[in-house]
Amino acid sequence: MVRVTYSLDEATVARIRQTAARLGKAQSHVVREAVAEYAERAGRLSDRERLHALGVLERLRVAKATRPASEVDQEIESVRSARRAGGRRHGAA
Repeated sequence: MVRVTYSLDEATVARIRQTAARLGKAQSHVVREAVAEYAERAGRLSDRERLHALGVLERLRVAKATRPASEVDQEIESVRSARRAGGRRHGAA
């Protein structure tokens, strides 16, 4: 393990000590578990972000189509064909 030094406020240190005593674990173990849990949670959307994204998707779901489905299908097929053929060819710039 690597030894490091951090400055923490007294309230945080007290909470670490209380949690370690209550769980019967070393303070360093409590800190490692807390950091691991925080790191995992940090990549997730917050409730507010999740609700916003769901709202956007709902608005898209109920929005009226701006083009016929056949036109959209044709464009998708065109993109797929271009990808299979190696994409569009551009001259050297």
